[in-house]
Amino acid sequence: MRTFWGLMRAYWLSDRWKEAWTLTLVIAALTALSSKADVWFTRASAELMNSISFFHDAANVTPVQTLLGNAALLVFLVVLKDAGITGIRNLVSTTLHRKWRGWVNGRFNDALLDGNHTHFHAQHGSPAAAAPDNIDQRVQESIKDMTAGAIGLAMGAFGVATALYFLGGELLRNSVAVKGLDFLGDYGTAVLALLAVALYVPFNTWIAVKLGGMLERLNIRMQKAEGSYRGELTTFLRRSFHVAASKGEVVQKSIHNRLYDDIDNTWSRLNIINTIYMGFELVYNFVGARIVAYGPGLVPFIHNGLDLKGYLTGSEQINALIQRCSYFIHVMPAIATLRANSQRVTELANAIENVQHPQEFYSQTGRSDFRYDRQNPVFGLTIQKLELTHQGEDATPFLSAANLRFRRGEWTFLKGESGCGKTSLIKAINGLWPYGRGTIVFPDGARSFYAAQEVKLQQVSLKQLVCLPGTEHDHSDAQVASALYKAGLGDFISHMADENREGKSWDQVLSGGQKQKLVVARIVLQQPGLLFLDEATGALDPEGKIAFHQAIKDNCPDVTVISVMHEAVAPRSLAGAEFYHSVVTIADGIATKRPLVPNLPVELTTILAHPKPVEERWLKFSRRMKQK
Repeated sequence: MRTFWGLMRAYWLSDRWKEAWTLTLVIAALTALSSKADVWFTRASAELMNSISFFHDAANVTPVQTLLGNAALLVFLVVLKDAGITGIRNLVSTTLHRKWRGWVNGRFNDALLDGNHTHFHAQHGSPAAAAPDNIDQRVQESIKDMTAGAIGLAMGAFGVATALYFLGGELLRNSVAVKGLDFLGDYGTAVLALLAVALYVPFNTWIAVKLGGMLERLNIRMQKAEGSYRGELTTFLRRSFHVAASKGEVVQKSIHNRLYDDIDNTWSRLNIINTIYMGFELVYNFVGARIVAYGPGLVPFIHNGLDLKGYLTGSEQINALIQRCSYFIHVMPAIATLRANSQRVTELANAIENVQHPQEFYSQTGRSDFRYDRQNPVFGLTIQKLELTHQGEDATPFLSAANLRFRRGEWTFLKGESGCGKTSLIKAINGLWPYGRGTIVFPDGARSFYAAQEVKLQQVSLKQLVCLPGTEHDHSDAQVASALYKAGLGDFISHMADENREGKSWDQVLSGGQKQKLVVARIVLQQPGLLFLDEATGALDPEGKIAFHQAIKDNCPDVTVISVMHEAVAPRSLAGAEFYHSVVTIADGIATKRPLVPNLPVELTTILAHPKPVEERWLKFSRRMKQK
């Protein structure tokens, strides 16, 4: 689905081809029937106009009955064609639209949310192509509008073919000779009619294509502008507290105004081109229906080669043929939108394809030479010759680790100044850092769990949140309830199946500390072999941090823990025992590991780890030292 035509045909060649082709053939049959109904309609319309013209003719002995009968037949055909055939075709075509869009949407969701973390990598650009903007808009709006436009375009194109067959055949059957064109025989009016259509429609279609190109470019720009504005609004509402706390409303307002100015300017230009196109289309329709359609039969009508009924019938059929063949002119704005949407979708498809091999992708903009392997679980996790850099072929490593080994069941915390690369290190271990080199060897069979401060997922139940990264079907209610209880969230057990409480999502219901207890519940439930804690206790008070670690220690006895914390001293249990066995210190871009051997008495280490209330604990410590 990386090209326009590949995207157009993918659904019809997929595992759901029977569904796609059945709906398509039904639409084709109804379109052909609609074109045939045009023939019946033009005949009935000519009969009605003829009955009006000869209403007072002496030979017309039943003028009222004839007039009403022809009018009733015309109304019946209108109802049959517009409410019956066209209505049913619309229902089938919208069903095809729904099915096709659902299939394409599913493919893109599967591709973005695969085990390769494509949704993460696709947001990085390369020298060959910039990262796709507003992925949410492309998946939601662009796919929807593209599939709708393609179906409408295909129906119109097939309608042209069927109109040429049915209406063209009717013109040939009713054709008569034209004075001055005797060499054409009885096909004179038919040849003139087809020649008029062949000259009039293509020339105006060329004009429409030129205007459509302008509309396409403006539509693409409009979609980008709308997507950027919507994305900024969404981001702003998520960080509303921070804007309020920093009193940044004036700056935020200027951002909104700048983004909306882009929308307004593009919209203005789009309106001008649309107005020009509308005027062109109105003039085209009038000339086609009242001049071009009535021209071919005028000469034989003047020379009595055609009666009024034949003249009107032929002219109506030419008009119907022009209208059918003018489909591309009528829908050129929609075609421009279709091309704009398809370009947005194919760009996303190409971005997804480009990052299927992340290291090859990142190698285009820097050095990316990580090797991931497996070894006997006895040897734990090993990191060898690791260097992390930023983008750029000549970028200097900001973090190096010659040889780090983490035994099974060992707890290690990362220590260093802010910005030294602690989080980057655990991202690299988990394949989420793009640039650098090194070898990371995992213990075979060990399940990894990366725990950040919180999980921002909307419209999911509490059970689904606890079961991440698995699904709610992987664990029983009893297992999830037990995990919640052990994490200190027992009050929420009765609400496991709820997606919200009092209209608020769980992201809004849970406090910062409760969200981090939710992380504990997930860890206890998943029982990982490797656990990476990325500031997972940042919102907890000292007592909460102890409870957080104690719950993991009690329920995951063999887990290997690597933790990023801001604390200078790792927390201890209430009894004063160490949770952590070792520390990795990052200083001057070098990561070194050593055993955690406290240099101070247990009482003082506890005071430093839990400074509240510092004065009271210091007094107790001083008294004990004096007594000794």
